[in-house]
Amino acid sequence: MPPFAELLLRQWRIPFVVDYDDAIFHRYDLHTNWLVRHLLGKKIDTIMQLASVVIAGNSYIADRASDSGAKAVVTIPTVIDLNRYAVKQNKGNTPLTIGWIGSPATFDFLRSIAPILIDLKKRLPIRIVIVGIVDPRLKRQFPFTYYPWSEDTEAELLKLFDIGIMPLPDTPWTRGKCGYKLIQYMACGIPVIASNVGANKDIVNSGENGFLVSKPEEWVNAIERLVADANLLENMGKNGRQQVEKTFNLDKTFPRIASCLLQSPKR
Repeated sequence: MPPFAELLLRQWRIPFVVDYDDAIFHRYDLHTNWLVRHLLGKKIDTIMQLASVVIAGNSYIADRASDSGAKAVVTIPTVIDLNRYAVKQNKGNTPLTIGWIGSPATFDFLRSIAPILIDLKKRLPIRIVIVGIVDPRLKRQFPFTYYPWSEDTEAELLKLFDIGIMPLPDTPWTRGKCGYKLIQYMACGIPVIASNVGANKDIVNSGENGFLVSKPEEWVNAIERLVADANLLENMGKNGRQQVEKTFNLDKTFPRIASCLLQSPKR
């Protein structure tokens, strides 16, 4: 639907704030149906332009908001409540666990490196754990360990991981993703390996709290280095936790969100 509700709010002089942590605009301007592209391609741009404030989860979304003519754009990264995440203890056990958390909708991102993981599993003391999917058909194709996701068990399951991964293709949609799973891994003191795409580049300080990679051989090299070096594994995990405490912590971000709301124009 066109942005009727937002147009009415503007007509009635009721200020509103919008927050985006995905490149939602690409659901319209890159839609396969030309009619949707024609009628709704600028829908999110219109909403951004009408809003009193646009809160963007990363620079890709913030740039789109600015280009749309938004009155005020504030970039606030995805954050977590650190009270839910304890630092993993007993790191470096054999086999090391390489973990991924996600949903069936994002599992295709993992498929791209699944053959690499399967090959490494044959020659290195590692296991692969997937949180968020339980599908017997996948287990036949990809011999990993699978756990269902729930809010109650999520934080505990993450502590099974020794290395957290986030593979992504480089597409318009993935450039708008905000790297939530990376922040979750890091909060548990786990080093990360992530594709050099979008907000991942702002979250991962390659060589300090993990590795940014682009090519298959870079994935292999990063995993091999962390498996072989317990000190590197430990130090990267500590650096990641410190970065979350400093930057991606709810306590640090809440005042900024409150300020956006308080400074929005009054009716």
